[in-house]
Amino acid sequence: MSWASWTTAGVYTGRGGVLTVEGGIVTGDLTVHTTFADGEARVAVQYSGASDWFTMSGSPVPCSSEGKSRELHDAVVEAVREGAGATVPRLPHPTG
Repeated sequence: MSWASWTTAGVYTGRGGVLTVEGGIVTGDLTVHTTFADGEARVAVQYSGASDWFTMSGSPVPCSSEGKSRELHDAVVEAVREGAGATVPRLPHPTG
């Protein structure tokens, strides 16, 4: 079993922010966290420096490897920066 996680702090949302399951749209200075385990990646965001995490809409997603989950994390960070009610993007081949 493979497990990995990545965290990127200080990610400012673009206009329209990020859509979350628990909190609706969140905006501002966020920390993005991706955890990979058991063939899926889970993505959460939090206001930087806060303690509460919010599940990003579209999470979890199927993901076949640690490398693919890192690609997903990078894509999520870019989606957060773009805003527009960002959700977890789909990689072209999430199981490949």
